[in-house]
Amino acid sequence: MTPNDIIDKLGGTAEVARLCQVKPPSVSQWRESGIPAARLMFLKLARPDVFAAVDASEETKKAA
Repeated sequence: MTPNDIIDKLGGTAEVARLCQVKPPSVSQWRESGIPAARLMFLKLARPDVFAAVDASEETKKAA
């Protein structure tokens, strides 16, 4: 799953910026450079519902 996919599934740039208490341009940069590890861990804790769906989807792809 790419940073773009993660950010989109979390509700977009503005929503991720709100969750992480950063400005939207920072999140836009993550789309290109990757989500910093600490922020990604935070997002997984803040929105486990999104990441559970992502993990299940990737497991299905691996099994096929």
